[in-house]
Amino acid sequence: MKKNLRHLSLIACCCVLLSGLTGGTSIKFKQQNELICLAENIYWESRNQSLQGKLAVAHVTLNRVKNNKFPDSICEVVKQTKFYPSGKIDLHSCQFSWYCDGKSDLPKNEKSWAEVMQIARLFLKKTPSDITEGSLWYHNTKVSPDWSNSLERVLIIEDHIFYKENT
Repeated sequence: MKKNLRHLSLIACCCVLLSGLTGGTSIKFKQQNELICLAENIYWESRNQSLQGKLAVAHVTLNRVKNNKFPDSICEVVKQTKFYPSGKIDLHSCQFSWYCDGKSDLPKNEKSWAEVMQIARLFLKKTPSDITEGSLWYHNTKVSPDWSNSLERVLIIEDHIFYKENT
């Protein structure tokens, strides 16, 4: 019962926040979906970070959408992965690890979820200057992936290192 109430409150929160996008009128499903995908990525990748860290994750997501090497929508970028012939997700090929870690993708912290929804909404409404300088990749400071050696390190924000293509 408690779990159902929590899910309903998350849905209600989303609806209230989404209605603010267009002054209370209905908005297109695609816009809602893109907003939620961006918010999910910010939530799962950086909910424990400062506003700067959250914005940096949002910028990488949007930078990928704008780059022809990646899909051309926020949801496709966030959910980019490889699939097995069975149709199941290859758990080790997702661009953002939270998407294919096998765990529920429903936000658990309502306060953090409301905050990232607001950040995502404002980010899409008026995108701030890109502090990542066009970065397309990042990783946690606790790991050192091979792919990072071939890229230009741009900056470190808390526990994420951001990269762009070498120029």
